[in-house]
Amino acid sequence: MTLDEEDPSLFTSRSQASRASSLRSRIDPPDTLGAKGSQIWPLLLLLILVHMALKLYDLPLNRVIEKRLCDEHYAQHDPSAINRDGSIPEKLCKIDEVQQQLAWLQGIMETTYVVCDFIVTIPFSFIAEKYGTKAVLWVNLVPRIFMSAWVLTVGNFSRVLPTKAIIAGPFLAVLGGECVFQSTIFTLTSALAREYVQRASYFSYVSSITYVVSFVGPALASFTMSQSLWAPFWLNIALLILAIPTIRMLPVPNESLYLAATVPATESTPSEAGPLLPGSLDDPNKYSNAFETPPAGAYQIILRAFRKLGRLVTGRRNFQILLISFFLTALASSDTKLLVQYISKRYEWTFAQAGYMLSIKASVNIVILAFVVPRIIQASISSRTVHGSEVRLNYLGAEASILISIVGVLFIALAAKIWMLLAALIIYALGSALPVFTMSLVKSPLIAFPDSDIQDFSIVMLTKTLGSLVGAPLMTVLWVQAMKAGGLGLGLPYFVSSSIYALAAFVVARLSF
Repeated sequence: MTLDEEDPSLFTSRSQASRASSLRSRIDPPDTLGAKGSQIWPLLLLLILVHMALKLYDLPLNRVIEKRLCDEHYAQHDPSAINRDGSIPEKLCKIDEVQQQLAWLQGIMETTYVVCDFIVTIPFSFIAEKYGTKAVLWVNLVPRIFMSAWVLTVGNFSRVLPTKAIIAGPFLAVLGGECVFQSTIFTLTSALAREYVQRASYFSYVSSITYVVSFVGPALASFTMSQSLWAPFWLNIALLILAIPTIRMLPVPNESLYLAATVPATESTPSEAGPLLPGSLDDPNKYSNAFETPPAGAYQIILRAFRKLGRLVTGRRNFQILLISFFLTALASSDTKLLVQYISKRYEWTFAQAGYMLSIKASVNIVILAFVVPRIIQASISSRTVHGSEVRLNYLGAEASILISIVGVLFIALAAKIWMLLAALIIYALGSALPVFTMSLVKSPLIAFPDSDIQDFSIVMLTKTLGSLVGAPLMTVLWVQAMKAGGLGLGLPYFVSSSIYALAAFVVARLSF
C-alpha cells in the first residue's frame, strides 16, 4: 500500500507535521552543536557515565563467574591444577564444562534483566508523568549500582554464597533497565532537535558516544582487571554516583509552546487525542514529563494507555514494518553479548585480551558515527541532492547498514584466524550507523504523527527490548550447541544472526513512500 492509499487522516497528520517542520526551519536555522546544541551536552555526559559504567561491568563479570566455576571444577576433578596461592591459570578455564556453565549463567542473567526491564517500561511512563523524567533516571541508577555491589559480594564471599547466587543481581531491574533508560534518552534527544539535519546529527552523536565508550570501556576494563579483578566494579559504582548530579543538569525542553506558536490549534486531530497522544499542543509541560496521561484512576489510565499504544501501531503500516525491523535487528545483534566468550573460547585468549579486540571494533564505530555519517547527511542536504527526500536517504542508509552487518557477521562466523576475526569485526562495525537512520525514520513524516514522538520512541524501545528478550536465550542455546559442535560450528550463533539480518533487510524494503 502506498502513501496515498492510506487513511486520509494519517495524510493530514503528516501534512501538519511537515508544515510544523517547515516553520521551525524558517524560525530556527539548523545547528548541530552550537548555542542550542549546547543543551545536549549534559545528556551526552550522562550517556558517557552510564555506558562506561556498563562496560566496566560486562567484561569482568565474565571473568568473575568463570573464576568461581573454574575453582569449583578443579577442586572437585583435578586439585593438582590449583596453584599454591589458590589461583588457577585462566587458560585452564577455557574447557567446555566451565564455558557451558558460564554461558547458561550469563544467558539466565541477561534474560532476567531484559524481562524485568520490559515489564516495568509502561509503569515507569506513569511514574515519569507524575514525578518527571529526572526521577525515572535517578531510580534507574539503583539497579546498576546494586549489580556491581552484588558481584563484589558474591565474588569475595565464596564460602557463604554459591556461584548461582550471582543470578539475583539482575532482578532489581524492576526499577528500570536499558529499555526505560534508552526510551527516555531518545525522547529527550528528539525534543532538543528543531529539524531534520539537527535531529539526525543528534542521533548520530548519541550513537557515537555509545561507541566511543565501547572503544574506551573494554580497554579500560581490561587494563583495570589486569591490575585487580575488582577494580572495574568499584569504578562502575563511582561513575554511577557521578551520574546523580549530572541528571540534575539535564535541560527540560519546552517544544509544546514552540509548536503552539507555529501550528494552529484547529489543525490538531481529535480522533487521535487521548491519554498518550494529546490533541492540544498548548500544554507548557509536555517535555517536563516524557510521557503524558490525564488525571484518572490508575486502572483506567493503564487500560487507555495500552489501547492507545495499540492504536498507534495498528494505524500505521510503515510503523508496523519498521517495528518488525527493530525487533529483527535487536534479535540479530544479541550475538554481540557473546563476542567476549566467543573470542576467548575460539582463540584461547584471556578475557582481558578479548576486551582490547572489542575496543578495535568500537574505534571504527566512532569514525563512522562521529565523522562520516553526520557529514554525509549534511552534504546531502546542503547539495539538495536529497532535499525534500530525507526519508529516502534514511531508508537507503538503513538498508546499506543492514547489508554490511550481514557480511560482517558472516565473516565472524567463518574467521579461522585472529587476523580474519579482526577484519570481520571492522566490517561489522561499518554497519553501526543503522540506529541513526532507523530512529530518524521514526520521527519522519512517513511515520510520525504530530506530537507522537514520545510514545513512538517508547514503542520502539519496547520492541527492541522484546527482540533482546528473545535473543538472549536463543543465542545462549546456540552458543552451547556451538561449543558441543566445535571447529567451524563455533560460529553457529553468527550464522543464525546473519540470516536474521537478511530477513530484516527484506522487511525494511517493504516500506512504502
